[in-house]
Amino acid sequence: MSSVFEVQKTIREILLKILDNHSLAQLNKVPEGFNNNIIWNVGHCISSQQVLVYKLSGLPTMVSEDFIAKYKKGTKPEGDVSQEEVDEIKTLLFTTLEKTKKDFESGLFVDYHEYTTSMGFTLRKVQDALDFNNYHEGIHSGMAMNLRKLV
Repeated sequence: MSSVFEVQKTIREILLKILDNHSLAQLNKVPEGFNNNIIWNVGHCISSQQVLVYKLSGLPTMVSEDFIAKYKKGTKPEGDVSQEEVDEIKTLLFTTLEKTKKDFESGLFVDYHEYTTSMGFTLRKVQDALDFNNYHEGIHSGMAMNLRKLV
């Protein structure tokens, strides 16, 4: 099981490196032809992980409902984020990962509400959610890597 968390850790280290190597203006810039930016993609990874793993398990999330609403599927940046929010997102990259790993190892995830993703994957248990989440974060880290070339 630890490989799922190792993969997620690697993805999130890549995302942190992108955040650390770009200015606030670059993180907030939505390039022409795109509908989101680097910071939205990173926030979306955190928001989605919380929904896929915790909410669908019937458990409270580590982020606020406002955070989830701001970065959920189908949203786009509605304005620039502050440096404080960038710093919060940087912290959340690893606090959410570590708590999820700890919660998984402790057996916290018992129930799961089956969910079919927009890509057609049906998640039936938390293990499915963790596996799919890495795929999902891989897509959005790739988007962030592409966006950095345009900002």
